[in-house]
Amino acid sequence: MLGTGHALALRGLTKRYGSFTAVDSVSLKVERGEFLTLLGPSGSGKTTILMCIAGFVAPTEGAVLLDGQDITPLPPERRDFGMVFQGYALFPHMTVAENVAFPLRVRKLGAADRDAKVRAALDLVQLSGFAERLPRQLSGGQQQRVALARALVFDPALLLLDEPLSALDKKLRAELQEELKVLHRRVGRTFVNVTHDQEEALSLSDRVAILNHGKLVQEGAPAHLYEHPRTRFVADFLGKSNFLHGEVRESVPGGFVIGAGPTRILQAVAENHRPAHGSRVLLSLRPEKIALLAEEDAADNVVMGRIAAWSYLGAGYTLVVETPDFGALRVALPTWQAPIAPSEGLAVRLGWSSTASVPVVEDAA
Repeated sequence: MLGTGHALALRGLTKRYGSFTAVDSVSLKVERGEFLTLLGPSGSGKTTILMCIAGFVAPTEGAVLLDGQDITPLPPERRDFGMVFQGYALFPHMTVAENVAFPLRVRKLGAADRDAKVRAALDLVQLSGFAERLPRQLSGGQQQRVALARALVFDPALLLLDEPLSALDKKLRAELQEELKVLHRRVGRTFVNVTHDQEEALSLSDRVAILNHGKLVQEGAPAHLYEHPRTRFVADFLGKSNFLHGEVRESVPGGFVIGAGPTRILQAVAENHRPAHGSRVLLSLRPEKIALLAEEDAADNVVMGRIAAWSYLGAGYTLVVETPDFGALRVALPTWQAPIAPSEGLAVRLGWSSTASVPVVEDAA
């Protein structure tokens, strides 16, 4: 539940290294108790922002505010933030309990209170029976749980997570994503997470901030970002997308028609977002929103093509269909909905609704 943690705000945050701008005037708010993920490719500035929040990197311009108070000048030890690193950063010569107790020892907490907090933190991450083990006796997932317990044991104002799951294999990463989401709900703290993994960002976060070349490109709830990307970069980075170029041929009630060669595509759009006649438009169309039509099936938009490649993924097929006017279109099709068995060279009809695609803008070069 939101509202039990602390609120964070970045105001015009900029970090330059010589002539290189790593973070370019980023302003962002994180609500109390929110799980926010900074998402972007390598070099997008997300880790630099996290280090500025933690106090390990001083911004060139701008400010970091906690509950409205400017904490930019404060060193890391005075910010009282918990942090979980990609590499765990556990002390190899200390037991699990000693590792978790370390922040409390630094704060000179009494032995009885310290032991009680360590037990509670290990219970929280389901490691109560591992207190006397050394890190080398734990799996990667267990080590990451210890790191989480250590970061939470002193009741930090914020929990900062620097790609905490990236060192784990795919199955374990998925399991810990679920556990981390439950943990966030239980502790009610404000979490700020950094990742380049789109699936992780979508599954964990209350809100996602997408970065590219040091700039904040778009932020919002995961479903909103996925369904309503503003730019080609967001549509392409957050999941997979097909891109349809065309010219606006006519306006129709509730939308407009674009043309690419002889093909006409109906696009639904709000009246106040209707593009001008003759203008060039770019549409983003998710692969899972394209159907493979039988001969008698109807759809708002129908395109003919031939299967150039296909893959069987158990729960579904991935098809690459070559079309005359839009080039190769990727189609994600649930196995149980496939009207035919895919094969290379097979002629197919593709169809989608007028609301399936979304107009996006090309990113600035």
